[in-house]
Amino acid sequence: MSLPVKRKAFAYIVRDRRLVVLIHPGHPEAGIQVPAGTMRDGESPEEAVIREATEETGLSGLEPVRLLGVARRDMSDFGRDEIHERHFFQLSCDGPVPESWRSYEHDPADGGPPIAFDFRWAPLDNLPPLVAGHDRFVPVLLRLLEADERS
Repeated sequence: MSLPVKRKAFAYIVRDRRLVVLIHPGHPEAGIQVPAGTMRDGESPEEAVIREATEETGLSGLEPVRLLGVARRDMSDFGRDEIHERHFFQLSCDGPVPESWRSYEHDPADGGPPIAFDFRWAPLDNLPPLVAGHDRFVPVLLRLLEADERS
């Protein structure tokens, strides 16, 4: 039996070599994450990452910079009989952003009540451990940022 595949979009929102990370204040066991979520039927990965990042962070002016890569992850270690096909993007944010903030996702995929997220900027050179493979493409991101700085 093959496991169902859920398509996911992950947002690495970057500014000044810092990355937006989040925690669920009511569920600290969920670990430190980046904004991410499930793609809707017919939605492109680029559309999904902007929608998910905007819904979760409350930020406007998010723009895709580049696709960093796609990876599959078996979620059985989290008690889920499914595979995530994860699309990781670097995003930019041109508008003003505080150092830390709370935002609420008002339309969660499971249809439940609004979900609170606490966000902050974390230095890419001293990133806290991210949960469940959320850091999968951080090394790629760092290499590309260094290449951008050299050119």
